[in-house]
Amino acid sequence: MLVVETIAKIRLAYFSRKMTIKAICRDLRVSRKVVRKVIRSQATEFHYQRDVQPQPKIGPWRDRLDSLLLENDGKPARERLTLIRVFEELRGLGYEGGYDAVRRYARVWSKERASETASAYVPLTFAPGEAYQFDWSHDIVVMDGVTTTVKVAHVRLCHSRMMLARAYPRETQEMVFDAHERAFAFFRGACSRGIYDNMNGGGDDLHRQGSAIQSPLPPDVLAPSCRACRLHAGVGLGEGPGREPGRPRARALLHAALARQEL
Repeated sequence: MLVVETIAKIRLAYFSRKMTIKAICRDLRVSRKVVRKVIRSQATEFHYQRDVQPQPKIGPWRDRLDSLLLENDGKPARERLTLIRVFEELRGLGYEGGYDAVRRYARVWSKERASETASAYVPLTFAPGEAYQFDWSHDIVVMDGVTTTVKVAHVRLCHSRMMLARAYPRETQEMVFDAHERAFAFFRGACSRGIYDNMNGGGDDLHRQGSAIQSPLPPDVLAPSCRACRLHAGVGLGEGPGREPGRPRARALLHAALARQEL
């Protein structure tokens, strides 16, 4: 790549000092082709961009190497071969190139494969009544002259962005159920599914305690199945505690199988 300083030196030597192309090449250590290109154009910067990367050794073996990499990528992590082993298998089939070419090709192949197979995403648009988001935050308040940290439960509708926030002393299971019950009553219905972000203590014992805990759903909402009631299905799938609901980073989708109602 020719830098601006070299281009300026070539033009100054040719147009101002009236030096010959041969003398410029000798002084600046550039080729005649470069000097002619600079003095014949008005460009201030030149770049070389290769359209096709030649692969003389690995080119005939691309299909076979793709199949080996694809087969290796589909194996469990403990059973996958290293690139050295893949290279040795390719050598056993007759490949005469070096390991570096295989390593560079595999790195590019992995990046392209990762961009093609990415299937996890967060929908940025929601239909009315499709989903709500639930998360905790903490605030510091003064009650009776004492500074206290309270936990605030946030329930937000994904479509209209309507939100209900209610403060509690702790993040216990009963508090989670109470927040859901009051939110469903406030919204006058429930959505088809809920989005949770790392629901620690969000109901991991609900399926074992049975009738000892009251359902958080209002009486006019159809209760989901026992499997759908387990709020802990979303634990560990989000971005971590402390995230506000409504941010696109909350990726843990919990299908609550609740009856859709008009909101």
